[in-house]
Amino acid sequence: MYRFLLTPRWLALHVLVLVLIPSFVFLGRWQFGRYEQRSSASSLATGNLAAAPVPLTSLDGPGAAVPASVRYRSVTTTGRYDPSHELLVRRRTQNSRPGFYVLTPLVTADGTAALVNRGWVKMGPTADAPPEVPPPPSGEVSVTGRLRQAETEESTGITNRSGLPPRQVLLINTPDLAKTVPYKLFGGYVELTEQRPGAATAPEPVPDPDIGGGGGLNLAYGVQWWMFIGIAIGGWIMLIRREARDLKAERESSADAGAVPAPGH
Repeated sequence: MYRFLLTPRWLALHVLVLVLIPSFVFLGRWQFGRYEQRSSASSLATGNLAAAPVPLTSLDGPGAAVPASVRYRSVTTTGRYDPSHELLVRRRTQNSRPGFYVLTPLVTADGTAALVNRGWVKMGPTADAPPEVPPPPSGEVSVTGRLRQAETEESTGITNRSGLPPRQVLLINTPDLAKTVPYKLFGGYVELTEQRPGAATAPEPVPDPDIGGGGGLNLAYGVQWWMFIGIAIGGWIMLIRREARDLKAERESSADAGAVPAPGH
């Protein structure tokens, strides 16, 4: 009854199912892996954001690289802003409005400096027109902010290029920016959340980072891919049983049609 399973049409279906099942297994495992990564990263970022501030020097140093494990940790440092080496970071959107981040070096007592993202300002009348930037406070300032890693093309998706207007950049890439200032820069930068004394006017604060939902969608996709395994196997079995049933009914019908009536009937 099941010899039809060896016909070319059915052999092709068997191959298709045998290809789909391991593919669905792989895709499900990949989505579960992404869920674990994002869930771990989200938990780490949440903990870092909630942690008490620590001195910047305990997590970062001149020329160092900030590890991902301390990203968003709240840090403190004290120094004097150097507006002569202030930079504007292009292509930064806030509340759906295009503008710039204001990046100002804060020179500490030992002569090293940390780049401080003082906040966001809206763009000028044209893309190349300088925006209005509130000046930083003069004198000694105590800064608290989120520690961020140096930006790269890979981490931001922004392609760096030359030929920008003076004192404008596309990336907060501290190793590159360190070549343009007369002091050593810390490896990461500080996203300002508080400073004392405050300023009469200041750029708009950068909002808390969006750390995502912990990979919930990846978990749902993983379950979905593995459900497809059951659907593929169940559909395969259902088609086999239906084909066998149809062939059996066809044979019984043919047998009934070819039967000879007994004498006397």
